[in-house]
Amino acid sequence: RCTPTKKQPDSPMPAKKDSKAPTKKKGSQKEGAGPRFTQRKKSTGKIRTTVQFHRPYTLRAPKAPKYARKSTTRTPLTQDRFRVLKYPLTTEAAMKMIEDNNTLVFIVDLRANKPQIKTSISKMYDIKIARVRTLVRPDGLKKAYVKLQPDYDALDVANKICVL
Repeated sequence: RCTPTKKQPDSPMPAKKDSKAPTKKKGSQKEGAGPRFTQRKKSTGKIRTTVQFHRPYTLRAPKAPKYARKSTTRTPLTQDRFRVLKYPLTTEAAMKMIEDNNTLVFIVDLRANKPQIKTSISKMYDIKIARVRTLVRPDGLKKAYVKLQPDYDALDVANKICVL
C-alpha cells in the first residue's frame, strides 16, 4: 500500500507573515462606507468637429449563399441568333417590299444592332445580305429591312421560311 506523502513547498524559504495589521486613522469614516467626495475624471475622448453622427464601419462577412439564385447564365445577344430575330413581318407593305425591292422585313430584338441582324439572318437562311436598315416602331418593336444581294431572290427565301 501507498502512503500519502506531504507536499513540499516549491520555495525553500517559508512565507513571512506580516505582524502589522492595517491601522485606521483617527478621523476616518465608518467601515464599509465609500469616500465622501470624489473627483470627476475628465473624459479625454475625440474632439467632435461635426454635429452629425455617422455610425462606424463594422465587419461585413463575405456572402456564402446556400444555393445559386440563377440556375443558368444567360448567353449574350451576339452569340444567340435565335434571340436576335423574332419573326418575319407579313403585312401588305412587307409583301410589296419582297416583290419589288428584293427586301425581307423582320421584327428583331430591340437591343440588336445591324451587324448582329445581318449575321443571324445570313446564318439562319443561308443567304447573302446587301444591307440592313432598321427603325423602332411607335409600339416599341424594332423593324429591320434586309435587302438581299442580286443573286438571291427574296420571293424564294420568303417561300422557304413560309411567309408567302
